[in-house]
Amino acid sequence: MQLLDQTTRAAPIGARFTPEQNLACDEALLEACDSGEAGEVLRFWESPDFFVVVGYGQSISLEVDSAACRERGLPILRRSSGGGAVVQGPGCLNYSLILRIREHEACHTIASTNDFIMQRHRTVMARLAAALNPAPVIPETWPPASLARGKAGEPFPAPIAVRGVTDLTWRGWKFSGNAQRRRRHALLFHGTFLLHFDLALVGALLPQPSRQPDYRQNRRHSDFLTNLPISAGAVKSALMQDWSATDGPAEVPLAAMERLMAEQYGNPAWTERTLGPSS
Repeated sequence: MQLLDQTTRAAPIGARFTPEQNLACDEALLEACDSGEAGEVLRFWESPDFFVVVGYGQSISLEVDSAACRERGLPILRRSSGGGAVVQGPGCLNYSLILRIREHEACHTIASTNDFIMQRHRTVMARLAAALNPAPVIPETWPPASLARGKAGEPFPAPIAVRGVTDLTWRGWKFSGNAQRRRRHALLFHGTFLLHFDLALVGALLPQPSRQPDYRQNRRHSDFLTNLPISAGAVKSALMQDWSATDGPAEVPLAAMERLMAEQYGNPAWTERTLGPSS
């Protein structure tokens, strides 16, 4: 697997990507792998600028406080994968996995892919969290006692858990959200790690989501999200080792990105459209 780390000062030109270009880069890497022009990639990036991005099928009017974004001059964008609206910016580490479906038996369906990757990442992050010394204190008022127990009433065995469909939580608080996009031969699985992010900005820009996992129990963003106090370097090193991402750097697909910017990510018609129930 090739590595494309766009968070370092020595990174290729992608380190200067706009928010729109960062979204286009994921899709371009997926296209290249699906067509056989390129192989599997693990990519890291972190935006120096704040912006909001909604999932493919979401309504901006329902999921985003557009007036608050305009007041702050922050763009609202749309990605090609599912999942919910998120705020991006400094302190939010992004990763993107481009995988060949046929080379991973566990990736043949959406559900099995979610389970395969989320359990791997839970193990990685649990190992990192176990090394925190002393362990940071999280307020006792959240999560409620009901969130600390599994379906059978048994306590979760570790503070890091997979909750909902593709969330990672630390002691019941969400610090990572993930989504996937599939093509015929390859898939994109990408997500975020909140490490030292301005969490207050999430509540200022996003209303309560129209759809939420059961474990959230209608908690406000401030009672639901947390930063995991681990360095971005430690997270990247652990994921690189777990996915054997030792080759590279991967080529930045600039020509495909330009086309995708014109068709989708830089096109207001793509971002602002209202999708029907079948989309």
